[in-house]
Amino acid sequence: MNTGEDVQGLRKIIDLTRLVSLLILTIHIYLACYQAFESIDWTSAVTTKIMGKIAGTKLFENLYNPKLAALLLLIISLIGAKGKKEEAIDVRLMVTLLIAGATVYFTSTFALYLPFPKMYCALAYILTTSAGYLMVLAGGIRLSRIIKQSLKKDIFNEENETFPQEERLLDNEYSVNLPAKYRLGKEVRNSYINIINPFRGLLVAGTPGAGKSYFVIRHIIDQHIKKGFSMFIYDFKFDDLSKIAYNKLLRNYDSYKIKPSFFVINFDDLSCSHRCNPLDPLAMDDITDATEASRTIMMGLNRDWIKKQGDFFVESPINFLTACIWYLRRFEGGRFCTLPHVIELMQSDYDRLFAVLKTQDEILVLINPFISAYNNNAMAQLEGQIASAKIGLARLSSPQLYYVLSGNDFTLDINNPLEPKIVCVGNNPQKLQVYGAVLSLYISRMIKLVNRKNQFKSSLIFDEFPTIYFNNMDSLIATARSNKVATCLAVQDFSQLKKDYGAEEADVITGIIGNIISGQVTGSTAKTLSENFGKIAQHKDSLSINSSDTSITKAMQMDYAIPASKIAALSSGEFVGMVADNPEERIKLKMFHAEIQNDHAAIELEEKGYQEIPLVRNLSPLDVEENYKRIKQDISDLLRTECEKQNIGQDMQNSSNSKKQQKNHGEDQQQSVSF
Repeated sequence: MNTGEDVQGLRKIIDLTRLVSLLILTIHIYLACYQAFESIDWTSAVTTKIMGKIAGTKLFENLYNPKLAALLLLIISLIGAKGKKEEAIDVRLMVTLLIAGATVYFTSTFALYLPFPKMYCALAYILTTSAGYLMVLAGGIRLSRIIKQSLKKDIFNEENETFPQEERLLDNEYSVNLPAKYRLGKEVRNSYINIINPFRGLLVAGTPGAGKSYFVIRHIIDQHIKKGFSMFIYDFKFDDLSKIAYNKLLRNYDSYKIKPSFFVINFDDLSCSHRCNPLDPLAMDDITDATEASRTIMMGLNRDWIKKQGDFFVESPINFLTACIWYLRRFEGGRFCTLPHVIELMQSDYDRLFAVLKTQDEILVLINPFISAYNNNAMAQLEGQIASAKIGLARLSSPQLYYVLSGNDFTLDINNPLEPKIVCVGNNPQKLQVYGAVLSLYISRMIKLVNRKNQFKSSLIFDEFPTIYFNNMDSLIATARSNKVATCLAVQDFSQLKKDYGAEEADVITGIIGNIISGQVTGSTAKTLSENFGKIAQHKDSLSINSSDTSITKAMQMDYAIPASKIAALSSGEFVGMVADNPEERIKLKMFHAEIQNDHAAIELEEKGYQEIPLVRNLSPLDVEENYKRIKQDISDLLRTECEKQNIGQDMQNSSNSKKQQKNHGEDQQQSVSF
């Protein structure tokens, strides 16, 4: 027990030991310098007699034994001493005092043999011996002032925030395995980021330059093609990912039982682009498919509508577009059911348009509000309902878009077991507003065809996912697992996802993703990830210094395994995250903070040998322009033929003119009465 009585007793023992040391040294000096003391009459018969008996002991039989005994007793007294602790103690001064003091202390004996009078020799011996003794005492006292257990020098707490990670390679027929290195204490160890179940969704986050494409997405493309996946790639900066996919496919055709076809959608270079109709009538079974397609188009063109779904002036243009799509789907078996034909149909004058749409019973409930507003001459309301759809879709009216959207080079069922495909659709950051809406439609229709049972395993990769709009992405992630559809979403930040998709849907998407890989992110995203990763036990040391004692406290506390500040300071290629496992393949160490290892020289050499994506066809501007005019002529002929066939356009026009005349006549009468 460290009671007060024990401390006082220890101090008394220390003081007594030091006093005995001084006594032995004093007796030694008296005996060594006896002749000098005798010459100045500093002796007596009593002391001489006592000292004579003491000198007869073995302790004082030579000059070195008593000095050594005095020094040992001094050292013992210093061991139990407790001086005032200092953090910045000068260790070099302490060592100098100890070495110099011991040297002077033992070499002072030579002063007794100097060729000087005995008195001067004795004085020199006393001074040098005392000086050496005091120097050893001063150095020893400083020893007790050192903090014997100093705090760690890891000022950023990096070693304390390390944790064990998965070092096994867990490979299966669907997995993506990323080689990495991580730090455990002071040791750097090899590890693997094992995404053994990509069907539970993968979210790759990171600011520009964090290495999402170079360190993660290119490996997903490479490994999934090697394992025989069909694939859909949304390539935001075309053709960065598309070229990788094309060349990986060339090298791994033997991974497929049925050789897959490679298709590209590119609106900037039509000679390198295939043509595909996202409104393929064979893939539209009922009017709900048309509703979903129209909602996707309108939300893609007007991103602020995502947060206003349900409003009158949001739902009205969606219903109107749905009616136009479904009419063309039902007309002659879907002969003109393409988005360019829909756009041209919507731009028609109301008389002929409503007259034609009324002939289709399934869409009467959708167009009745518009026809009612038109018949009642409520043109302001009608334009408010329809104009936003017409204005938005008018941005898509270009010969290039019409050419790609009106062809049928391939269908979007990429995981058809009999016809597997790898499809790359390219965007252009400079034309994001226009291209994004069309590509959103492609993706929406593709996912509906892909997410079915008994299909081929497929991988969907969306680079810069917030730049497109897909409704019910959470449903895809939730249901695609059983249909062997692996989904990879790349975002820069969670706040970007909230801005483009709304807070509720963004929270759902980030909440149901099973695998998360994040590079450098900041703000609320880093904080959210840090909280999701949880806490680990960490050593916490504290130092308390007072005038008499020093207290060092060691404790184990739970703290964040990967703090938000560390996520915000990640280097390129350094990632944190969490992976999901399977019931039959358990992963105990799911969390990771590692640096993914890329063989940069091998990748550079491989890219130098890449082949360019081949041309699809030789195309002249005249061909594109003729296709554009043909679509316009198709709709013009359709309206003219249908109106002539039923002779309802003129009747409706006459009815409308009659109502206008009656209304004007009524207003004239009212003005006359008022006058």
